[in-house]
Amino acid sequence: MHVLGAVGPGATALLERISPHLDGRVAMVESGDWSDEPTTLSGVETAYTLGDDGSWRASGTERPLERVLDDLSTRHDYALLSGFPEATVPTVALGGADAEKAVLEATDGEELDTDDIVAAMEAGEPHVTLSTLVEQVKQSPRADRAGAIATFTGRVRAKEDDDDARTTQLTFEKYDGVAEEKMRTIESEIAAREGVEEVTMFHRTGVIEDGEDIVFVVVLAGHRRESFRAVEDGIDRLKDEVPIFKKETTVEEDFWVHDRD
Repeated sequence: MHVLGAVGPGATALLERISPHLDGRVAMVESGDWSDEPTTLSGVETAYTLGDDGSWRASGTERPLERVLDDLSTRHDYALLSGFPEATVPTVALGGADAEKAVLEATDGEELDTDDIVAAMEAGEPHVTLSTLVEQVKQSPRADRAGAIATFTGRVRAKEDDDDARTTQLTFEKYDGVAEEKMRTIESEIAAREGVEEVTMFHRTGVIEDGEDIVFVVVLAGHRRESFRAVEDGIDRLKDEVPIFKKETTVEEDFWVHDRD
C-alpha cells in the first residue's frame, strides 16, 4: 500500500484532489478529535458504530498511526494521511508546515501538479506487512489448488548472546531496481516448482528499530512440505543473492555488516 501525507493549511483539500487520480482502493486518515464519538463501555478499549449499508465509525485509545496503517494495508492500495507531520511517509508540506519526510513543499496546494504528487508517493517505499502479503496470495487465481500458506518473518534482534552489546537499530540500503528485479526472479523460480502456487517476498529499507520486522516471505502451496521448503529456500536465496546492505547500530558502535564478514 502506497502512503501519502499532507500537512499545513489545505492538507485535506489537497488529498481529496489527489484521490480520484489513484487506481485502486483508497483510505483516508485525518488527525484530530472526533465529535459524537460512539458510546464506550467501562473496560472496552475500542468501539465501532456500524450502519446497515456497511458504513462505520470507531473510537478508542492506544491505536497509533502505524497500527492503523497495518490494518489498512490488507484491504487498500493507497492511504492518504492529513495532519501527521511526524509520519515517516512521503509528505506534502503546505504553508511552511514542518514534516518529518517532506517530499514536496508549496505555499498552496494548487501550485502543485497532481502527477508530481502521485509520482512522489509511488517513489516511496510501500507500507507492507505480513498480513498484506498473506491476503495477496489468497487472491491468487491458483488459490483453489492450495492447502497451505507458509510464512517467514525476519526481525531486528537486540542481541544474540547475553554478553553482546545491544543492537538498537539496523539500516538497510539496496541497489534500486536491481534488488527488486532479483527478488522477482527468485519468486518466479520457486513458484515454478511442482506443488508451489505463489511466492511473494518483501524487504524493508531505511532505519528499522530493534524488535521491528525486516523481511517477509509468503508461499502458497498445495501441501505443507512444499510450502516449508519453499519458504526456507526463499529467505536463504534472498540473503545470498539480493544486493541489500546492512549497517548495525549498537549501544557501542556503528558498522556495516559486510565489512565485518
